[in-house]
This record gives sequence, structure tokens and C-alpha cells, in this order.
Amino acid sequence: MAVPVEKLTKAYIKIRDKRSELSANFKEEDGKLAEKQDKIKRALLDYCKEQGVDSVRTPAGLFWRTIKQRYWTSDWESMHSFIMDNNVPEFFEKRLNQTNVRQFIEENPDLVPAGLNVDSEYVISVRKK
Repeated sequence: MAVPVEKLTKAYIKIRDKRSELSANFKEEDGKLAEKQDKIKRALLDYCKEQGVDSVRTPAGLFWRTIKQRYWTSDWESMHSFIMDNNVPEFFEKRLNQTNVRQFIEENPDLVPAGLNVDSEYVISVRKK
């Protein structure tokens, strides 16, 4: 005998709620630990700066500082022109904007780019009544 769908729906909601609770607790605890870790990182960075060193070996372990750089643009039109003018397409990341591709395909069903792959699957959404 198959399990009644009402019972499956109730079980699904119960599991989802428990997972949400566990996730919220984890995020809260993890956030507290991340905050403590950030304070320690700042103290270690301060130590490196004060001592004029880039790495320190201790009996507990080794720590070192490096320079992390991030790049972005506030002028996409100029950046796009620069990339094209200097033939540096590697400045772009290889990924597609899912929303824009879906919208384009919906509006142009007969115009599909070569090499475009589509993966579709049914999903179930459940909510309380």
C-alpha cells in the first residue's frame, strides 16, 4: 500500500522545518566563530605590521600575510571597449546569466546558440496550508 500524499506532505514540511532550524542554529554559531576568527586575524595582521614581518613560525603553527587584490569596474561600457580593443577576453568569466539566457530563448525560440546545453528537471515545492 502506498503512503498517502497527505502524510508525505506533512512529513516533508516537518523535515524542512527541522532543517531550517538546524541551519539557523548553525549559521548563528558559525557567525560567532567567524567573528572571533576575524578578531584573531586582525591581531595577527597587526603583529606582522608592528614587527615588519610577513610570516611567523610558532610552536602552534605558522601564519603569514599576503596581499589579496580584487578587481572590478564601475564603468562596464569602457571596460568592454578596453577588453575588445586589447583582445583580452580572458578578463571575463566563463558563465552564463541564467535569467537572461532563459528570457532570450523564450523570446527567440528559433534562435539557439551553438553549444548551448539545457538541463531541465521537475521539482516539488511544498508549503503549509
